Amino acid sequence: FIMLNPSIKPGIKPTFFPAKDAFGTYANTAIEAMDDSSQQQFFKIMLLAQKATSGKPSAKYLTEIQTLYKEFGADKYKALINDWMQFITALKEIKETHTTAHYTYDTYEFIATINNDIIKGLLWSLVHFFDKSTLFNIAQLADRAYRKIPGKGPASAAIGNACLYVLANVKGMDGIGHLSRLRLRIKQASTQGIIEKYLNEAAKEQGVSLHDIEDMAVDDYGLVAGKREYELEGYKALVTITGVGKTSLQWYKPDGTEQKAVPTLVKDKQAIKLKKIKETIKQIELTTTAQRDRLDRMFISNRSIKATDFETNYLQHGLMQYLAHKIIWTVEQNGNKTSVIYHNGQWVNNANEVVSIAFTDEVTVNLWHPVFSSVEDIKNWRAFMLQHQIVQPLKQAYREVYLLTDAEINTVSYSNRMAAHIIKQHQFNSLAKARGWSYALQGGWDGGGYNSNATHVLKEYNLRAEFWINELGDTDAMNDIGIWLYMATDQVRFTDITNNAVKDLIDIPAIVFSEVMRDVDLFVGVASVGNDPNWMDSGGLPATYNTYWQSYSFGDLTEVAKTRKSILENLLPRLKIAPVAHIKDKFLVVKGKLRTYKIHMGSTNILMEPNDQYLCIVPDRSKKENTQSAFIPFEGDNGLSVILSKAMLLVDDDKITDTTITSQINRK
Repeated sequence: FIMLNPSIKPGIKPTFFPAKDAFGTYANTAIEAMDDSSQQQFFKIMLLAQKATSGKPSAKYLTEIQTLYKEFGADKYKALINDWMQFITALKEIKETHTTAHYTYDTYEFIATINNDIIKGLLWSLVHFFDKSTLFNIAQLADRAYRKIPGKGPASAAIGNACLYVLANVKGMDGIGHLSRLRLRIKQASTQGIIEKYLNEAAKEQGVSLHDIEDMAVDDYGLVAGKREYELEGYKALVTITGVGKTSLQWYKPDGTEQKAVPTLVKDKQAIKLKKIKETIKQIELTTTAQRDRLDRMFISNRSIKATDFETNYLQHGLMQYLAHKIIWTVEQNGNKTSVIYHNGQWVNNANEVVSIAFTDEVTVNLWHPVFSSVEDIKNWRAFMLQHQIVQPLKQAYREVYLLTDAEINTVSYSNRMAAHIIKQHQFNSLAKARGWSYALQGGWDGGGYNSNATHVLKEYNLRAEFWINELGDTDAMNDIGIWLYMATDQVRFTDITNNAVKDLIDIPAIVFSEVMRDVDLFVGVASVGNDPNWMDSGGLPATYNTYWQSYSFGDLTEVAKTRKSILENLLPRLKIAPVAHIKDKFLVVKGKLRTYKIHMGSTNILMEPNDQYLCIVPDRSKKENTQSAFIPFEGDNGLSVILSKAMLLVDDDKITDTTITSQINRK
């Protein structure tokens, strides 16, 4: 583990990072550039860090390394390790191609294993630091360390685990807040288990629930009602949350007039503070996204919050207030339940009538869910959102509801509602894990025939939801490491986790059934090959599957697509394309100058009249969608944005210059 440099003067044994990978080279250069005294002190730290071979540090180790970095200089040490963390976070793995007499294969390298223990030992020392910048860098590094490398798994689980340890044990609640966010970001089931264990330990220490500790740990970043002001060299900088994952930064001159760019004086004299402002903005954007996702996950738990806690952790919280004021809540007081939203400085119902709420321990607050509401109540809330132009951070008023059908009552213990679809396995895997499901990619090893279910454990209900996925037996489409590219969907069922007994669907709580089926509908709706506009020309599967592609691409609308249709029915009269567009059955029909187009509201695929000729348009994700002026009452439906973007493009089809599109339009 020791690399000697003859240019180093005698003293403490010179100790560098042994492997000359990208990080080792970068870090060793920094060590070599130190003055003699600093170098000697840092060698002591390196010698100790080499011993970090266990899963967690001992109290003795933490005390010893604290003594050593104080001798080196705590601020200097913190700056150095933060710089190294940022380097690793930005580091890309190196791909090497190997050729043998029989085949060619690729390997990937991130950080050499021999350097990992030293890095881990240095990271453990950061448990003594609790400033926001350091904790943010630790969380970013954890995210990078768990990112998978092809054929290898997480880039560095050892580094990632060290980061989680620090976040869980550092002073204050900021580390817990980062863990809560990472639980939504990191997809590996084992890592999620580690994070949940740390969160449960923190909750137990505080005497609260897991949900409560996550509420308490959300950083407000100094925001007041979603805004924060800074004063620098007489100029004012105003940071404002403008959406989920979005902020604006406005500058004002000393006389109060707005300035478009960062003032030169601020750049020259306040570079460090300016950098910290930009770091804070990035953290705010990441946190609003994470909290939106956490709230969306809370629907299925039907969690009740004491009104006093709700007031503290949501309504008076500088960041959470932005989200909470755009969400419908059900308040229970004096035995009565009322659904309300905060609008124009007061709580109102969907008739815009003011509702008085007493924020006491006897009053509880829940996320409103349409599964518990009448059709009339749901329609009224949707009308309220449209009338007052409220963009919800998540799909709530327009949330899809999945009720038990007669067919599902007849099958008793399983649902075939989402069966017999062909999906792209890797895309499905990513979607499932993003929604908290567990799934193992299936491949053609051992002759195939191995089926794996996607599962979602719902501890609050002692239930496990299962979505059965099967390989396609008549195709050999797989990637270079033997993973099937496409799978077939099967039934959805629920199991009691206390005894593994299969439950009758009629006994599943309505909100659980609805939310699980909504997830599965999302998986199919996004990962189905029917959404691929290039499918007919891709040769991905045998021609026999083109029948499925055709039936899905232009078939009956799913619940998600029905929601899009409902929105478009209200939205279309307000759009500039209204005179030449209308909704007909499953399609948004747009009359262009050259042809008339039918855009399917589920798959977003297009047919051209008069002969229903297929038009392939692949959305350019690098460009901003041409729908920013269109009001959509919630964030997050990319499919709806694609439909509107295609409609606005095709209404002026005579101005399209892309030959891949014009050649299809002009084809007779």
